[in-house]
Amino acid sequence: MAQEFKFPDIGEGIEEGEVVKWHIRSGDEIKEHQVVGEIETEKAVAEIPSPYSGIVLKINFKPGETVKVGEVLFVVGKKGEKVLEEGSRQVEPAGAGKKEPKYSAAGAVGFLEEAPEGEETSTEVSKPTKAAEPAVLATPQVRKLAQELGIDLSKVSPTGEGGRITEQDVRGPAQPQKSKMVVKKKYDMWGYVDREPLKGIRKSIAQHMSEAHKRIPQVTMMDEAEITTLVNLREKEKIKAKKKGIKLTYLPYITKACMIGFKEFPLLNATLDEKNEEIIVKKYYNFGFAVDINGKGLLVPVVKGIDMKDIYTIAKEIHELADKARNRTIDLQDMRGGTFTITNFGSVGSKFSTPIINYPEAAILGIGRMYGDPPLLPLSLSFDHRVVDGAYATRFLNLLIQTLQNPKELLKK
Repeated sequence: MAQEFKFPDIGEGIEEGEVVKWHIRSGDEIKEHQVVGEIETEKAVAEIPSPYSGIVLKINFKPGETVKVGEVLFVVGKKGEKVLEEGSRQVEPAGAGKKEPKYSAAGAVGFLEEAPEGEETSTEVSKPTKAAEPAVLATPQVRKLAQELGIDLSKVSPTGEGGRITEQDVRGPAQPQKSKMVVKKKYDMWGYVDREPLKGIRKSIAQHMSEAHKRIPQVTMMDEAEITTLVNLREKEKIKAKKKGIKLTYLPYITKACMIGFKEFPLLNATLDEKNEEIIVKKYYNFGFAVDINGKGLLVPVVKGIDMKDIYTIAKEIHELADKARNRTIDLQDMRGGTFTITNFGSVGSKFSTPIINYPEAAILGIGRMYGDPPLLPLSLSFDHRVVDGAYATRFLNLLIQTLQNPKELLKK
Protein backbone atom coordinates (compact mmCIF):
# COMPACT_ATOMS: atom_id res chain seq x y z
CA MET A 1 0.00 0.00 0.00
CA ALA A 2 1.31 3.43 -0.90
CA GLN A 3 2.15 5.72 2.02
CA GLU A 4 2.24 9.52 2.03
CA PHE A 5 4.71 11.45 4.13
CA LYS A 6 3.24 14.81 5.10
CA PHE A 7 5.28 17.71 6.45
CA PRO A 8 4.57 17.36 10.19
CA ASP A 9 3.53 20.01 12.69
CA ILE A 10 6.64 20.35 14.85
CA GLY A 11 5.20 23.05 17.11
CA GLU A 12 6.61 26.48 17.94
CA GLY A 13 4.12 28.05 15.54
CA ILE A 14 6.03 26.77 12.52
CA GLU A 15 3.65 26.60 9.55
CA GLU A 16 5.99 26.01 6.61
CA GLY A 17 9.50 25.13 5.51
CA GLU A 18 11.70 25.36 2.45
CA VAL A 19 13.10 22.24 0.81
CA VAL A 20 16.89 22.57 0.87
CA LYS A 21 17.86 19.34 -0.88
CA TRP A 22 16.75 15.78 -1.56
CA HIS A 23 18.97 12.73 -1.14
CA ILE A 24 16.53 10.60 -3.13
CA ARG A 25 14.90 10.49 -6.56
CA SER A 26 11.66 8.97 -7.84
CA GLY A 27 12.19 5.24 -8.27
CA ASP A 28 14.79 4.93 -5.50
CA GLU A 29 14.41 2.20 -2.90
CA ILE A 30 14.59 3.55 0.65
CA LYS A 31 14.58 2.12 4.15
CA GLU A 32 12.62 3.20 7.21
CA HIS A 33 14.44 5.96 9.16
CA GLN A 34 16.71 6.70 6.19
CA VAL A 35 17.46 10.43 5.84
CA VAL A 36 15.89 11.43 2.53
CA GLY A 37 16.24 15.22 2.52
CA GLU A 38 16.63 18.48 4.39
CA ILE A 39 14.04 21.17 5.11
CA GLU A 40 14.78 24.67 6.40
CA THR A 41 12.26 26.20 8.80
CA GLU A 42 12.43 29.59 10.45
CA LYS A 43 14.34 27.93 13.29
CA ALA A 44 16.80 25.47 11.79
CA VAL A 45 17.63 23.05 8.99
CA ALA A 46 16.15 19.66 9.83
CA GLU A 47 17.02 16.30 8.32
CA ILE A 48 13.93 14.39 7.16
CA PRO A 49 13.91 10.64 7.92
CA SER A 50 11.47 8.42 6.05
CA PRO A 51 8.91 6.69 8.28
CA TYR A 52 8.44 4.01 5.60
CA SER A 53 10.42 1.51 3.57
CA GLY A 54 9.72 1.03 -0.11
CA ILE A 55 10.03 2.67 -3.51
CA VAL A 56 9.82 6.45 -3.91
CA LEU A 57 6.79 6.90 -6.18
CA LYS A 58 6.64 10.68 -6.26
CA ILE A 59 8.39 13.75 -4.83
CA ASN A 60 6.02 16.71 -4.72
CA PHE A 61 8.39 19.61 -3.98
CA LYS A 62 11.63 20.73 -5.60
CA PRO A 63 14.58 22.30 -3.74
CA GLY A 64 13.81 25.95 -3.07
CA GLU A 65 10.05 25.41 -2.93
CA THR A 66 8.00 26.07 0.20
CA VAL A 67 5.95 23.29 1.79
CA LYS A 68 3.25 23.96 4.37
CA VAL A 69 2.43 21.77 7.35
CA GLY A 70 0.16 18.94 6.25
CA GLU A 71 1.18 18.93 2.59
CA VAL A 72 2.54 15.69 1.11
CA LEU A 73 6.31 15.79 0.65
CA PHE A 74 6.67 12.41 -1.06
CA VAL A 75 4.90 9.10 -1.63
CA VAL A 76 6.38 5.66 -0.92
CA GLY A 77 4.93 2.39 -2.19
CA LYS A 78 5.73 -1.00 -3.70
CA LYS A 79 7.64 -1.68 -6.85
CA GLY A 80 5.32 -1.31 -9.83
CA GLU A 81 2.94 1.14 -8.19
CA LYS A 82 2.68 4.61 -9.66
CA VAL A 83 0.82 7.84 -9.00
CA LEU A 84 -2.04 8.22 -11.49
CA GLU A 85 -2.99 11.85 -10.97
CA GLU A 86 -0.74 14.88 -10.59
CA GLY A 87 -0.89 16.12 -7.01
CA SER A 88 -3.40 13.41 -6.10
CA ARG A 89 -3.45 10.64 -3.53
CA GLN A 90 -4.62 8.17 -6.16
CA VAL A 91 -2.13 5.39 -6.77
CA GLU A 92 -2.25 2.56 -9.27
CA PRO A 93 -1.38 -0.66 -7.41
CA ALA A 94 1.31 -3.02 -8.62
CA GLY A 95 -0.08 -5.52 -11.12
CA ALA A 96 -2.89 -3.18 -12.15
CA GLY A 97 -4.70 -3.83 -15.41
CA LYS A 98 -6.81 -6.80 -14.30
CA LYS A 99 -10.57 -6.61 -14.79
CA GLU A 100 -11.39 -6.91 -11.08
CA PRO A 101 -11.11 -3.52 -9.29
CA LYS A 102 -9.07 -3.34 -6.13
CA TYR A 103 -10.56 -2.05 -2.93
CA SER A 104 -8.97 -0.25 -0.03
CA ALA A 105 -9.75 -1.42 3.51
CA ALA A 106 -12.45 1.28 3.61
CA GLY A 107 -14.13 -0.13 0.50
CA ALA A 108 -13.35 2.81 -1.83
CA VAL A 109 -12.03 2.05 -5.28
CA GLY A 110 -8.60 3.31 -6.21
CA PHE A 111 -7.89 5.28 -3.00
CA LEU A 112 -5.49 4.11 -0.32
CA GLU A 113 -6.34 5.51 3.06
CA GLU A 114 -4.55 4.68 6.30
CA ALA A 115 -6.75 2.95 8.89
CA PRO A 116 -7.51 4.95 12.04
CA GLU A 117 -5.04 4.40 14.84
CA GLY A 118 -5.92 1.35 16.93
CA GLU A 119 -7.98 -0.34 14.19
CA GLU A 120 -6.85 -3.36 12.22
CA THR A 121 -7.40 -3.77 8.51
CA SER A 122 -7.26 -6.85 6.32
CA THR A 123 -5.96 -7.19 2.81
CA GLU A 124 -8.71 -9.76 2.20
CA VAL A 125 -11.91 -7.82 1.58
CA SER A 126 -15.13 -9.77 1.46
CA LYS A 127 -17.38 -9.28 -1.53
CA PRO A 128 -19.74 -6.39 -0.78
CA THR A 129 -23.45 -7.17 -0.58
CA LYS A 130 -24.19 -4.14 -2.74
CA ALA A 131 -22.26 -2.20 -5.34
CA ALA A 132 -19.53 0.02 -3.90
CA GLU A 133 -19.94 3.74 -4.44
CA PRO A 134 -17.64 5.15 -7.11
CA ALA A 135 -14.54 6.95 -5.87
CA VAL A 136 -14.51 10.73 -5.78
CA LEU A 137 -11.75 12.07 -8.03
CA ALA A 138 -10.30 15.37 -6.81
CA THR A 139 -6.88 16.86 -6.08
CA PRO A 140 -5.80 17.65 -2.49
CA GLN A 141 -6.28 21.36 -3.19
CA VAL A 142 -9.90 20.79 -4.25
CA ARG A 143 -10.52 18.54 -1.23
CA LYS A 144 -9.12 21.19 1.10
CA LEU A 145 -11.32 23.86 -0.48
CA ALA A 146 -14.38 21.64 -0.09
CA GLN A 147 -13.52 21.06 3.57
CA GLU A 148 -13.15 24.80 4.17
CA LEU A 149 -16.52 25.50 2.49
CA GLY A 150 -18.24 22.56 4.22
CA ILE A 151 -19.14 20.84 0.95
CA ASP A 152 -19.61 17.07 0.57
CA LEU A 153 -17.66 16.12 -2.56
CA SER A 154 -19.78 13.02 -3.10
CA LYS A 155 -22.71 15.33 -3.85
CA VAL A 156 -20.82 17.51 -6.35
CA SER A 157 -21.26 16.87 -10.08
CA PRO A 158 -17.81 16.66 -11.73
CA THR A 159 -17.04 18.51 -14.95
CA GLY A 160 -13.33 17.82 -15.16
CA GLU A 161 -11.56 15.38 -17.44
CA GLY A 162 -12.13 11.75 -16.49
CA GLY A 163 -14.90 12.63 -14.03
CA ARG A 164 -12.69 14.75 -11.80
CA ILE A 165 -14.15 17.46 -9.57
CA THR A 166 -12.63 20.86 -10.24
CA GLU A 167 -12.31 23.93 -8.06
CA GLN A 168 -15.05 25.55 -10.15
CA ASP A 169 -17.36 22.62 -9.39
CA VAL A 170 -16.83 23.16 -5.66
CA ARG A 171 -17.24 26.92 -5.77
CA GLY A 172 -20.33 26.76 -7.97
CA PRO A 173 -21.58 29.36 -10.47
CA ALA A 174 -21.95 32.05 -7.79
CA GLN A 175 -18.25 31.89 -6.99
CA PRO A 176 -16.21 31.93 -10.20
CA GLN A 177 -12.76 30.39 -10.07
CA LYS A 178 -9.98 32.85 -9.62
CA SER A 179 -7.30 33.01 -12.23
CA LYS A 180 -4.07 31.34 -11.20
CA MET A 181 -1.99 33.65 -13.38
CA VAL A 182 -0.16 36.30 -11.37
CA VAL A 183 1.86 38.91 -13.22
CA LYS A 184 4.84 40.32 -11.34
CA LYS A 185 6.58 43.13 -13.15
CA LYS A 186 10.36 43.29 -13.10
CA TYR A 187 10.25 47.08 -13.02
CA ASP A 188 8.34 49.99 -11.54
CA MET A 189 7.86 53.44 -13.03
CA TRP A 190 11.45 54.40 -12.08
CA GLY A 191 13.42 51.40 -13.29
CA TYR A 192 14.11 47.68 -12.90
CA VAL A 193 13.68 45.87 -9.58
CA ASP A 194 14.48 42.48 -8.07
CA ARG A 195 11.98 40.59 -5.93
CA GLU A 196 13.20 38.58 -2.94
CA PRO A 197 10.68 36.19 -1.35
CA LEU A 198 9.90 36.82 2.30
CA LYS A 199 10.42 33.35 3.76
CA GLY A 200 12.33 31.29 6.31
CA ILE A 201 14.14 33.21 9.05
CA ARG A 202 13.40 36.58 7.48
CA LYS A 203 9.66 35.90 7.42
CA SER A 204 9.73 34.75 11.04
CA ILE A 205 11.64 37.88 12.08
CA ALA A 206 9.18 40.12 10.21
CA GLN A 207 6.22 38.52 11.99
CA HIS A 208 7.90 38.53 15.40
CA MET A 209 9.07 42.15 15.15
CA SER A 210 5.63 43.29 14.01
CA GLU A 211 4.06 41.50 16.98
CA ALA A 212 6.54 43.07 19.42
CA HIS A 213 6.11 46.57 17.96
CA LYS A 214 2.32 46.26 18.02
CA ARG A 215 2.07 44.99 21.60
CA ILE A 216 4.91 46.66 23.50
CA PRO A 217 5.24 50.39 24.29
CA GLN A 218 9.02 50.31 24.15
CA VAL A 219 11.49 52.83 25.57
CA THR A 220 15.28 52.76 25.09
CA MET A 221 17.88 54.21 27.47
CA MET A 222 21.54 54.62 26.57
CA ASP A 223 24.69 55.04 28.65
CA GLU A 224 28.37 54.04 28.71
CA ALA A 225 30.55 52.05 31.10
CA GLU A 226 34.24 52.82 31.60
CA ILE A 227 35.65 49.28 31.72
CA THR A 228 39.42 49.57 32.13
CA THR A 229 39.40 47.10 35.04
CA LEU A 230 37.24 44.63 33.12
CA VAL A 231 39.55 44.82 30.09
CA ASN A 232 42.58 44.02 32.24
CA LEU A 233 40.75 41.21 34.05
CA ARG A 234 39.63 39.64 30.81
CA GLU A 235 43.16 39.72 29.37
CA LYS A 236 44.38 37.68 32.34
CA GLU A 237 41.44 35.27 32.33
CA LYS A 238 41.66 34.85 28.55
CA ILE A 239 45.00 33.08 28.94
CA LYS A 240 43.52 30.61 31.42
CA ALA A 241 40.48 30.08 29.21
CA LYS A 242 42.63 29.40 26.15
CA LYS A 243 44.39 26.56 27.98
CA LYS A 244 40.96 25.02 28.50
CA GLY A 245 40.09 25.45 24.84
CA ILE A 246 37.59 28.23 25.55
CA LYS A 247 37.25 31.52 23.68
CA LEU A 248 36.55 34.19 26.30
CA THR A 249 34.76 37.35 25.13
CA TYR A 250 33.13 40.15 27.12
CA LEU A 251 29.66 38.65 26.70
CA PRO A 252 29.91 36.14 29.61
CA TYR A 253 30.85 38.99 31.96
CA ILE A 254 27.91 41.08 30.76
CA THR A 255 25.46 38.20 31.26
CA LYS A 256 26.69 37.74 34.83
CA ALA A 257 26.42 41.48 35.49
CA CYS A 258 22.82 41.53 34.21
CA MET A 259 21.92 38.56 36.40
CA ILE A 260 23.29 40.36 39.48
CA GLY A 261 21.27 43.45 38.53
CA PHE A 262 18.06 41.46 38.10
CA LYS A 263 18.24 40.18 41.66
CA GLU A 264 17.77 43.78 42.77
CA PHE A 265 15.54 44.83 39.85
CA PRO A 266 13.56 41.65 39.04
CA LEU A 267 10.87 43.28 36.88
CA LEU A 268 13.32 43.36 33.97
CA ASN A 269 13.48 39.56 34.09
CA ALA A 270 9.76 39.14 33.57
CA THR A 271 6.87 38.88 31.11
CA LEU A 272 3.46 40.51 31.07
CA ASP A 273 0.46 38.18 31.03
CA GLU A 274 -2.03 40.46 29.31
CA LYS A 275 -4.94 38.02 29.51
CA ASN A 276 -4.74 37.57 33.29
CA GLU A 277 -3.31 41.05 33.93
CA GLU A 278 -0.28 39.79 35.81
CA ILE A 279 3.44 40.48 35.68
CA ILE A 280 5.20 37.14 35.80
CA VAL A 281 8.60 37.61 37.45
CA LYS A 282 11.06 34.85 36.53
CA LYS A 283 13.23 33.54 39.36
CA TYR A 284 15.53 31.79 36.92
CA TYR A 285 18.00 33.39 34.53
CA ASN A 286 17.98 32.10 30.96
CA PHE A 287 19.58 34.63 28.65
CA GLY A 288 19.29 34.60 24.89
CA PHE A 289 21.92 36.14 22.62
CA ALA A 290 21.35 37.15 19.03
CA VAL A 291 23.43 35.36 16.36
CA ASP A 292 23.72 36.70 12.81
CA ILE A 293 23.08 33.94 10.24
CA ASN A 294 25.26 35.08 7.37
CA GLY A 295 23.21 38.22 6.83
CA LYS A 296 19.97 36.24 6.34
CA GLY A 297 18.56 37.01 9.77
CA LEU A 298 19.03 36.31 13.46
CA LEU A 299 18.58 33.29 15.68
CA VAL A 300 18.53 33.58 19.47
CA PRO A 301 20.07 30.61 21.32
CA VAL A 302 19.52 30.58 25.09
CA VAL A 303 22.10 29.89 27.80
CA LYS A 304 20.14 28.52 30.73
CA GLY A 305 20.89 28.88 34.44
CA ILE A 306 23.29 31.82 34.25
CA ASP A 307 23.30 32.08 38.06
CA MET A 308 24.54 28.48 38.40
CA LYS A 309 27.47 28.70 35.95
CA ASP A 310 30.88 30.31 36.02
CA ILE A 311 32.33 32.59 33.36
CA TYR A 312 34.17 29.76 31.58
CA THR A 313 31.08 27.53 31.33
CA ILE A 314 28.97 30.39 29.99
CA ALA A 315 31.67 31.27 27.43
CA LYS A 316 31.88 27.67 26.24
CA GLU A 317 28.11 27.34 25.85
CA ILE A 318 27.83 30.65 23.99
CA HIS A 319 30.48 29.55 21.50
CA GLU A 320 28.95 26.10 20.96
CA LEU A 321 25.39 27.40 20.56
CA ALA A 322 26.50 30.18 18.20
CA ASP A 323 28.24 27.63 15.94
CA LYS A 324 25.14 25.43 15.86
CA ALA A 325 22.96 28.43 15.05
CA ARG A 326 25.19 29.53 12.15
CA ASN A 327 25.28 25.98 10.79
CA ARG A 328 21.48 25.69 11.25
CA THR A 329 21.91 22.51 13.29
CA ILE A 330 20.68 23.97 16.57
CA ASP A 331 17.97 22.12 18.48
CA LEU A 332 14.67 23.95 19.10
CA GLN A 333 15.05 23.35 22.84
CA ASP A 334 18.21 25.48 22.76
CA MET A 335 16.12 28.47 21.64
CA ARG A 336 13.33 28.11 24.18
CA GLY A 337 12.88 29.33 27.74
CA GLY A 338 14.60 32.72 27.46
CA THR A 339 13.87 35.41 30.08
CA PHE A 340 16.07 38.21 28.69
CA THR A 341 18.04 38.87 25.50
CA ILE A 342 21.41 40.47 24.74
CA THR A 343 22.34 41.62 21.24
CA ASN A 344 25.89 42.62 20.34
CA PHE A 345 25.67 45.01 17.39
CA GLY A 346 29.07 46.39 18.42
CA SER A 347 30.63 43.38 16.70
CA VAL A 348 29.72 44.95 13.34
CA GLY A 349 30.76 48.48 14.33
CA SER A 350 27.70 50.23 15.79
CA LYS A 351 27.78 52.10 19.12
CA PHE A 352 24.14 52.71 20.03
CA SER A 353 20.80 51.40 18.84
CA THR A 354 17.17 50.92 19.86
CA PRO A 355 16.94 47.09 19.91
CA ILE A 356 13.41 45.68 19.68
CA ILE A 357 12.37 43.57 22.65
CA ASN A 358 12.21 39.82 22.07
CA TYR A 359 8.47 39.49 22.81
CA PRO A 360 7.11 38.48 25.32
CA GLU A 361 10.19 39.36 27.39
CA ALA A 362 10.23 42.69 29.24
CA ALA A 363 13.67 43.96 28.19
CA ILE A 364 16.66 43.60 25.88
CA LEU A 365 20.22 44.93 26.20
CA GLY A 366 22.24 46.12 23.21
CA ILE A 367 26.04 46.10 23.40
CA GLY A 368 27.87 48.65 21.25
CA ARG A 369 31.43 48.86 19.95
CA MET A 370 33.96 49.57 22.68
CA TYR A 371 36.02 52.69 21.93
CA GLY A 372 38.32 55.35 23.43
CA ASP A 373 41.04 55.51 26.07
CA PRO A 374 40.02 54.74 28.75
CA PRO A 375 37.81 52.16 27.06
CA LEU A 376 34.08 52.94 27.00
CA LEU A 377 31.39 50.33 26.42
CA PRO A 378 28.09 51.71 24.96
CA LEU A 379 24.92 50.17 26.41
CA SER A 380 21.37 50.44 25.03
CA LEU A 381 18.56 49.11 27.24
CA SER A 382 15.07 48.75 25.72
CA PHE A 383 12.25 47.94 28.15
CA ASP A 384 8.48 47.42 28.22
CA HIS A 385 7.05 50.62 29.71
CA ARG A 386 3.95 48.73 30.88
CA VAL A 387 6.12 46.67 33.21
CA VAL A 388 8.96 49.03 34.08
CA ASP A 389 9.18 52.79 34.65
CA GLY A 390 12.07 54.93 33.46
CA ALA A 391 13.47 55.50 36.94
CA TYR A 392 13.48 51.75 37.66
CA ALA A 393 15.28 51.02 34.37
CA THR A 394 17.80 53.81 35.03
CA ARG A 395 18.68 52.40 38.44
CA PHE A 396 19.24 48.97 36.90
CA LEU A 397 21.45 50.45 34.19
CA ASN A 398 23.48 52.33 36.80
CA LEU A 399 23.99 49.13 38.79
CA LEU A 400 24.98 47.26 35.61
CA ILE A 401 27.61 49.89 34.84
CA GLN A 402 28.89 49.83 38.43
CA THR A 403 29.22 46.03 38.30
CA LEU A 404 31.10 46.10 34.97
CA GLN A 405 33.48 48.72 36.39
CA ASN A 406 34.15 46.57 39.46
CA PRO A 407 34.04 43.10 37.91
CA LYS A 408 35.67 40.83 40.53
CA GLU A 409 32.27 39.65 41.73
CA LEU A 410 31.60 38.35 38.21
CA LEU A 411 34.19 35.60 38.67
CA LYS A 412 32.04 33.96 41.34
CA LYS A 413 29.81 31.10 40.27
